[in-house]
Amino acid sequence: MVEHSDRTGPPAPAESGTPVVGVIYNPRSHRNQGRDLAFADRPGVHFAQPQEREEIRAVLEDFRAKSIDLLIINGGDGTVRDVLTAGLGVFGEQWPALAVLPKGKTNALNVDLGAPSGWGLADAVDAWVKGGRVIRRPVVVTPVDSEGSALAGFILGGGGYSVGIRAGQEAHRLGAFDSLAVVATAGWGVLQALFGSDANQWRRGARMELLLGDAREPLAHAGAGYEGRRSVMLASTLERFPGGIRLFGSLREGLKIVALDRPARRVLAMMPLLLGGLKLANPERWGIHYRATSTFELVIGEPWILDGEAFPAGRYRVSEGPALTFVVP
Repeated sequence: MVEHSDRTGPPAPAESGTPVVGVIYNPRSHRNQGRDLAFADRPGVHFAQPQEREEIRAVLEDFRAKSIDLLIINGGDGTVRDVLTAGLGVFGEQWPALAVLPKGKTNALNVDLGAPSGWGLADAVDAWVKGGRVIRRPVVVTPVDSEGSALAGFILGGGGYSVGIRAGQEAHRLGAFDSLAVVATAGWGVLQALFGSDANQWRRGARMELLLGDAREPLAHAGAGYEGRRSVMLASTLERFPGGIRLFGSLREGLKIVALDRPARRVLAMMPLLLGGLKLANPERWGIHYRATSTFELVIGEPWILDGEAFPAGRYRVSEGPALTFVVP
């Protein structure tokens, strides 16, 4: 396969026939509810509905043995994380092409890839022949001082972001999903941090260290931070985000970090403008740090989030994973 850049491009000429397809279908995803099951009867399609995440690796090993050309992940961001995590030990650096169907409560990866919300299994197979390609590398998180396998996903966060994910789950229960849930939760978090005291969970953040690059250079505070704490930290390789928000300022490609020290209320009042693209002349003066790096070490004293799920405090190595080729319309 010809590897394209991170921009959408045409399919490689060799991919002109009907692909051998493997489908991982999450029946619990918000927008599935039994839809697309008839697709499993098509020739050249291998269909699996793993009930537990521990079953996914065996499914992927079976797909690899069947030499699939296209792996379709039918589910939301959490399903994508579980499949990519299981696939690290199966495909290594040699993955088939992938397509993601936006069937979950949150579908941030799909926003970045640009596939329409109604994209289905037949559309993804058709796009393998006629569509484009987008290359993304997932964020890989590996424990340093404890046992456990590496995880792979696309949005990692800690501090107030962890609080925001819990609030987002409440938004889901109230009927808000996708970009609406992201915007509503972000707005509520800004208000809580703006008017709350330093004891407010949206404001106090988490104890953490960020050690950048192979040299493990510490990311300094701006002088206004709590001792050893960050209010919010986010890292991702995605380039476009729900609601059009600009999480990483002018940074776009590769692994990016944004960290917020103890937030000045003036900065919080400007946060909607900052997320909309406003550029500060010296953001670090206000405790906002934007960095691009191929790897960093995260030492965090509270649970952190990867694609919507909480993982335990500890020391982790964060890096870019294998180049994945996503099929898009």
